[in-house]
Amino acid sequence: MLHFDPKMNLLSNVKYRYELQDVEEPNLYRELYDYKSIPKVAFNMRHVPENMPDEIWMTDTTFRDGQQSVSPFTTPQIVHLFKLLSRLGGPNGLVRQSEFFLYSDKDKAALHACQDLGLKFPEITTWIRANPKDFELVRQAGVKETGILVSCSDYHIFKKMHLTRRQALDKYMGVVKSALDIGVVPRCHFEDITRADFYGFVLPFAEQLMDLSRQSGVPIKIRACDTMGYGVHYYGASLPRSVPGIVYGLNHWAQVPSDQLEWHGHNDFYKVVSNAGTAWMYGCSSVNCSLLGIGERTGNCPLEAMAVEYASLRGTLDGMDLTAVTEIADYMEREIGLEISPRQPFVGRHFNVTRAGIHADGMLKDEEIYNIFDTAALLNRPATVAVDATSGLAGVAHWFNSYFGLTGDHMLPKTDPLIVQIRALVDELYAQGRNTVMGDQELEIMVRALDVNRYERLIFHKSH
Repeated sequence: MLHFDPKMNLLSNVKYRYELQDVEEPNLYRELYDYKSIPKVAFNMRHVPENMPDEIWMTDTTFRDGQQSVSPFTTPQIVHLFKLLSRLGGPNGLVRQSEFFLYSDKDKAALHACQDLGLKFPEITTWIRANPKDFELVRQAGVKETGILVSCSDYHIFKKMHLTRRQALDKYMGVVKSALDIGVVPRCHFEDITRADFYGFVLPFAEQLMDLSRQSGVPIKIRACDTMGYGVHYYGASLPRSVPGIVYGLNHWAQVPSDQLEWHGHNDFYKVVSNAGTAWMYGCSSVNCSLLGIGERTGNCPLEAMAVEYASLRGTLDGMDLTAVTEIADYMEREIGLEISPRQPFVGRHFNVTRAGIHADGMLKDEEIYNIFDTAALLNRPATVAVDATSGLAGVAHWFNSYFGLTGDHMLPKTDPLIVQIRALVDELYAQGRNTVMGDQELEIMVRALDVNRYERLIFHKSH
């Protein structure tokens, strides 16, 4: 069937039907995944067009997938983080949804406490197994949408569930229909899609879901889950690992509308952010994330990373409040005890801290030279310079001006006698064998000991 594509202004062949291939033996893609070596990336140089949707957004799985990797959150902690999620996403709902477990009394209490906040965004959704009994939990929760686990690789179908592809597909379709029967929008989680037979199972299943969606008038959603982080964004990479191929195939061949298509990745091979951005680029409206990237094994896609990526791709924050990112990180470290790598982008304690003396000299002249953007304005995280054996006079001067809040004509140059004296004391400590970075309190004590009158004036200036 020919269809005129208004984006390309060309006629396009869109009506393809893929039949389920009910194989006797599982297709485990052993040429890629032999398990004894690093998984291989194959190329067939089949290029698919980019297809950025009209709208893109993020969804959150902190309280579902994310919580599986850390000590369980308390209800007050979930409520506090949920409020920060809402602030981060802003009034336009760029953090569109947040999913919750339903299995324990604590899960239910947290869900209802967040519902009671009455916030428009993020919308609260749930996650259940492909089990009709779980729908009673969904009904009791009073949510409009639920995720349903529908594993699609032969690793899961044959080796975990001990089913055939036909049995799996029939089971899944039955569960989706059960969701429709109770008036809940099903979001089908195609688990392990980067090891799945795309033409033999994924597309036939997706096509049946879209047929059912059209018949019912309900926007059935598909979440493409890169469960093991095998997805790659490389141009011309082969399925099943190609993120462009997966997204394009679901969007174009299975006719899954962009706003019903979501990407969920893991970071096992360091590709989770680039893969999520690629999913956006090739036709997926929604990318699923977690705060600070927490989640199974190496974790999910960091929500804060995709918030910045959104602003980079769209050229606007569209109402997002990125200062919430800093509050989220502080809260999760202080109240929840999550250990954040000091150099983790946007949230680590040292992500915008300069150490090298030559860089510190540039920062002293103009912080834009070595700071990625105005982190003070956007994230409420001013750029700083660490003082250690390599910082030099410029490093001490930058620390001094930043710590005491000196700007403009009040800033001290690196030639100021007090700066020179502090640098001499620091050099002496490292000459004696110190190998750790100087702390703010240590340096403040040095300033007070060297010139108490000046120190008191500086403290007065800082407090006002």
